[in-house]
Amino acid sequence: EVQLVASGGALVQPGGSLRLSCAVSGFTFSTYAMSWVRQAPGKALEWISSITNGGINTRYADSVKGRFTISRDNAKNTLYLQMNSLKPEDTAVYYCAKPLSYWSSSYDSRSQGTQVTVSS
Repeated sequence: EVQLVASGGALVQPGGSLRLSCAVSGFTFSTYAMSWVRQAPGKALEWISSITNGGINTRYADSVKGRFTISRDNAKNTLYLQMNSLKPEDTAVYYCAKPLSYWSSSYDSRSQGTQVTVSS
C-alpha cells in the first residue's frame, strides 16, 4: 500500500522558516520523481516544486523560487521542503505527491495535508 505522510506544518511569522517532511512507503521511492503542492483557502491546488528520482534536478514555481528548496533522502525514503522567507501568501495546506513524471502536474498518490500558516 502506497503511503505518503507529510508533517512539519506550523504557525510561523512572516520572514520565518519551516521544513516540511514527507515519509514514503509502499513503493520504491528512489525510482520516482516527487513533488510538493499546496492549496490555499478558496483556491485551486498549486504545484510548487518537483525533484527527480536521484535528486539531481529540481524545479520550482515562480512564487517560491529562491525561497523554497526541495530535497530528498532516498536512504530514508523521505522528501523535504525547506521554506525560508515565508510570506502570508504562503499560507496553505501543503501536500507531498507522486507525479506521473518529473514534468507532470498529475499525481497518482498524495499525502494528507500539513497546515502552514504565516501570520504575525
